[in-house]
Amino acid sequence: MTIFIINGPNLDMLGLREPEIYGSDTLESINTELTDYCASVGVRPEFFQSNSEGELIDIIHSARGKADGIVLNAGAYTHYSYAIRDAISAVELPCVEVHLSNVHKREEFRHKSVLSAVCTGVICGFGKKVYRLAIDALNL
Repeated sequence: MTIFIINGPNLDMLGLREPEIYGSDTLESINTELTDYCASVGVRPEFFQSNSEGELIDIIHSARGKADGIVLNAGAYTHYSYAIRDAISAVELPCVEVHLSNVHKREEFRHKSVLSAVCTGVICGFGKKVYRLAIDALNL
């Protein structure tokens, strides 16, 4: 099973950006942990990160025919990118939306996701564990 793990804007700043909210782990260290975890559960991960909406859409499109599912942390694009929503719908793959923080305990604008309705599920608020939980959900 191949799972695309896609991270959006500002997630390349993990470990530096608001560690009290997002934790002190870097995206690189999270991806290293996930590589080991995926190997233990028979999943082949492919990691992507971009701060560009268009690049994220291209990555999602490229998953069709290559991946069995997507784990997506779209960052702020979660709240307003109808283009990413349409890309998720177009590839017809199970997609789990993840957020490191509990977006419902934060600013009001973070409470609304335009992606959730086209995702298989949403996991938030468990820090870096959200990625493992999403991988497990896709690897049933």
